[in-house]
Amino acid sequence: MGNSMACFSPAHIPKKLSTNLSRKPSKRSPYSSPFFGSSASTRRTKGSPKKTETLADDLMLQQQAIEAVLLFQNHQKNNGSQPFNRSTSVVFPAPGPKKNQAFTKSSSSRQPLGSETLFQPLELVDKQDVKIDGLETNHFVLVHGGGFGAWCWYKTMTLLEESGFKVDAVDLTGSGIHSFDTNSITSLAQYVKPLTEILENLEEGKKVILVGHDFGGTCISYAMELFPSKIAKAIFISAAMLTSGQSTLNLFAQQTGSNDLMRQAQIFLYANGKDQPPTAIGLGKKFTEDLLFNQSPAKDVALASVSMRPIPFAPVTEKLSLSDKNYGSVRRFFIVTQEDHVISVPLQEAMLESNPPEQFYRLKGSDHAPFFSRPQALHRILVEISEVPPI
Repeated sequence: MGNSMACFSPAHIPKKLSTNLSRKPSKRSPYSSPFFGSSASTRRTKGSPKKTETLADDLMLQQQAIEAVLLFQNHQKNNGSQPFNRSTSVVFPAPGPKKNQAFTKSSSSRQPLGSETLFQPLELVDKQDVKIDGLETNHFVLVHGGGFGAWCWYKTMTLLEESGFKVDAVDLTGSGIHSFDTNSITSLAQYVKPLTEILENLEEGKKVILVGHDFGGTCISYAMELFPSKIAKAIFISAAMLTSGQSTLNLFAQQTGSNDLMRQAQIFLYANGKDQPPTAIGLGKKFTEDLLFNQSPAKDVALASVSMRPIPFAPVTEKLSLSDKNYGSVRRFFIVTQEDHVISVPLQEAMLESNPPEQFYRLKGSDHAPFFSRPQALHRILVEISEVPPI
């Protein structure tokens, strides 16, 4: 029911879910665009002489993916976890409002970071190093990107919970284990409802740190406009950080034609007929490892291949109305993923130029899914941002 096309995915820091997962302590469509992500699989080379061995590897990866899902579900009932690979990142200040301004590096009061400074394994935060009681909030709400679900955060949830944080990972409407039909979603408000319900039900005076990945950036921006007093900080991870009057479709149309792999991957779904606009967008599996998960472990790629779902089309075309009074009052942080094949580094930097956050980080060696490819470095940054005191 679709044609293969392009892909979507979508200041200074002082010292130191509804169906949500939570824990305490090819003809070209006229609607084609280059940024939708939906499903994934591991890459195999055709004509390999070791066909039997390759088939066995595929079966093993699928089994590992299923086991990972079961382990993640069991994780909600106990405190068990496994260590994850460590990684590196570099921190930068946000660019100023002037156009064409160079991205200069800054230091934090924790320790100045030089231009080539990396977070080494021994510098990573352990749970005993985090003083939860002194934080503005210890509550993270993780919002997945297009095609993903709460399941993608399983490493991040484990690390944050072991450090003493409360974590909610939400399944947006029609995503993850949320049973709603993706093709029937007609608005951003409908898509984001599981997130807004969490914020509506927060205890009086409580705040959260919102984290949005990919299209999740649009979703947390929508929530920031509605509930600014309930959000201490907003963190955009290679995410759509829109300006008022802009849609996700508008934003990512800027890189149209720049990525042949994305164009080959996209599949439009037309539940209302080909004479009507698309209702959802998915990805051809054979393209997604190189596109979304080019730095991620094979078992996480396999997990994604059995878990991702199409992205509803209507919400990505909807323009946001963002005010300085509401959206503008929430402190924003951005994490640039340096090896991202979905949202290019130039496009991420363009968002920093047009809508500067308080601070941004560069996550070295990360593909579009840093929660898979660089979970320890991502955790380190999230904890550091949580430690930024209120103004």
